[in-house]
Amino acid sequence: DVQLQASGGGLVQAGDSLRLSCAASGFTFSSSAMSWVRQAPGKQRELVASIRSGGSTKYADSVKGRFTISRDNAKNTVSLQMNMLKPEDTAVYYCHAEWTWGDYWGQGTQVTVSS
Repeated sequence: DVQLQASGGGLVQAGDSLRLSCAASGFTFSSSAMSWVRQAPGKQRELVASIRSGGSTKYADSVKGRFTISRDNAKNTVSLQMNMLKPEDTAVYYCHAEWTWGDYWGQGTQVTVSS
């Protein structure tokens, strides 16, 4: 079975850092594009960052320069280092995997940034 287990969320103050991790299993991780997507209350899901199998990355304008996505194909994990957090970063963060014939969403992890 495909599994995406996200962890690392929490309650922090503005300006702090958090590192989210997503452990993947049940599919060929190294061949998959991985993303972090967030959803704030009352808002649509927003793509935060993505990393392709080859390592190229893409970021939402709102997090450029503050967030870094990375992957470890040996450990089947994808991480999101979040620095200089802002209250508007508060959301549930989801790990997402995409491959040629499908995709999968993991459960979310809550990130709350207080001002």
